[in-house]
Amino acid sequence: MAESLMYEFENDYWHNNRFVLGIDEAGRGPICGPLVVCGVCFPIAYKDDEINDSKKLSEKKRKELFLRIIKEAKTYFIKIVSAKEIDRINIYRATQKAMQEIANDFDGVVLTDCMPLIDVEYHSLVKGDSRSISIAAASILAKVIRDHIMNGYDILYPAYGFKRHKGYPTKLHLEKLDEYGILPIYRFSYKPVIISKQLKLF
Repeated sequence: MAESLMYEFENDYWHNNRFVLGIDEAGRGPICGPLVVCGVCFPIAYKDDEINDSKKLSEKKRKELFLRIIKEAKTYFIKIVSAKEIDRINIYRATQKAMQEIANDFDGVVLTDCMPLIDVEYHSLVKGDSRSISIAAASILAKVIRDHIMNGYDILYPAYGFKRHKGYPTKLHLEKLDEYGILPIYRFSYKPVIISKQLKLF
């Protein structure tokens, strides 16, 4: 991948000896399980052309890069937002709140994937995980951590198939939800869960 695409925003600040933090999330779309929000700051002039948007990488490559990122990053942040908190303030606000809290703890420039912040120097980038190595790295951390959590739920609740669908509202998942019912890890404000709950009343 061309350096101008993945390093453009970092280079603008690295040339002035300033640190950059990329923030991204995993888990806005699923109907159960947590939201995971991560931030990654690399040393100035860091390069790794294998780091890319987590959605474009295999599970094996994400796990490999996860270990490399936490080893080589200058600093990184992890926030796990519960389904209960998502229901309380909605998924957008929950994502923004977690990103804002991470940004508040960082002294430097912040890059987000399409999320506005306040009282910090930041840039909100469209498709940021494909345009910034820092955001891409954060997306990898978030994805690997959330998948690990959902695999744990698969062990606890094997009938639901969480290891396969990771909580996204796939046909299989919705069938399992209707068959076995709602668990405490579900997001009760999400439409498929509301519908399932209503159906159980009849």
